[in-house]
Amino acid sequence: MKVRLLSPLLAVGLALVPVPSAADRSADEVGEAGRYVLPRVDMDAVKAADEDRVRRGDVPHYAVAREARISPWSHGEWQPVGQDEARWRLRLSSPDALSLNLAFGRFHMPPGGRLTVTSADGRHKIGPFTDNDNDSHGQLWTPPLPASELILDLSMPVERLEELELELATVHHGYAGFGEPPPKSGDCHVDVACSEAEPWGDQARSVGLVSIAGVRFCTGFLINNTALDGRPFLVTADHCGIRPADAPSVVVMWNHQRGGCGGSGKGSWKEFQTGAIFRASHRATDMVLLELDDPPAPAAAVYYAGWDRRDLDPEGVVAIHHPNTDVKRISFSTGPVDTTWHLVRWPVDGANHLRVGRWDLGTTEGGSSGAPLFNSDRRVVGQLHGGYAACGNRRADWFGRLSVAWDGDKRSGTRLSDWLDPIGSGTLTLDGLDGGDTGE
Repeated sequence: MKVRLLSPLLAVGLALVPVPSAADRSADEVGEAGRYVLPRVDMDAVKAADEDRVRRGDVPHYAVAREARISPWSHGEWQPVGQDEARWRLRLSSPDALSLNLAFGRFHMPPGGRLTVTSADGRHKIGPFTDNDNDSHGQLWTPPLPASELILDLSMPVERLEELELELATVHHGYAGFGEPPPKSGDCHVDVACSEAEPWGDQARSVGLVSIAGVRFCTGFLINNTALDGRPFLVTADHCGIRPADAPSVVVMWNHQRGGCGGSGKGSWKEFQTGAIFRASHRATDMVLLELDDPPAPAAAVYYAGWDRRDLDPEGVVAIHHPNTDVKRISFSTGPVDTTWHLVRWPVDGANHLRVGRWDLGTTEGGSSGAPLFNSDRRVVGQLHGGYAACGNRRADWFGRLSVAWDGDKRSGTRLSDWLDPIGSGTLTLDGLDGGDTGE
């Protein structure tokens, strides 16, 4: 919310509050006025809602949204920092949460302002969010932090306070996935750090773990375009439920993977980005194309996957994905792949899905939706729609065909061609692009 005439208030109010220097106070010293504790979550109701989602075939949730409506003008503590700066802090708790993520329904940070979010134990920190994070949609969504208590810490030049817009609209209480102790996924999965995955190292860098609306998760991947300009296009599955209004809520976490094969590391999602623009969707192939608000930071070391839009049935394919919010995994199938309809076993000429009859190494599970399917030339030919594969079976999965999504329903907003071939080259195949070669 935007507030006017704050400078006189702070000039009087902050100057008269005898507090220690804000720089000398730890997070543990936030006073009672700076604490906000949400009511406990009704886990019986959450479990019932999850069971309904399973029956409907919806994507799984990892958190429940809780309305907050918190701003620096309604909650928390202000403190002076010298003569020209003010600091606001809030200690936010949701009892028994495995993780917390935040949705700022209004976010506009003036120059010089800095907002950080830290777990109360100090082990996890994101930010600072600055004026570089201002976007036209006026929102800011954070990745989940594995904590039940967070410290919000805002520092601002006093002269800029009237320009600040900051309202925490919802807090998302995590109850599964993020923050959950291992094992979070089946024991047959193969880490991308294993030797089998080494030839696919570039392609693995295109894949990210995607949080949507702060409550559900899927897999997504960056994809190259014929201009070779590194526009941050991200493909995922349509059934993940992303619509134009949801796009600002998309948070992509890069490099959530172990450093070694089969190790005990939990991975990390410190390299992330938040916010996107909805570009296209095609229900028949279960495809959604987003453009991220910003190119990935150089530290993420991403890769833009190449693609093959020819009408062919590949033989020998690979999927790279995040099962159940777990670290990045890779799956291999050496057998032939058939063109058919979703969940149909037999081949159908001209249909809109590719059926992988079985995985020879690894598998997929909930959260893998949207994963890229690569052919033997290491180019994307589709994204995961769904199927029956799991650890302990060799059943099939179905991927929406990129070759069909290319033209979609032959109108803008349903096809990939407008975005992935902006120069109108008509090319049928395109190699991938290293993120370091984009000039960003």
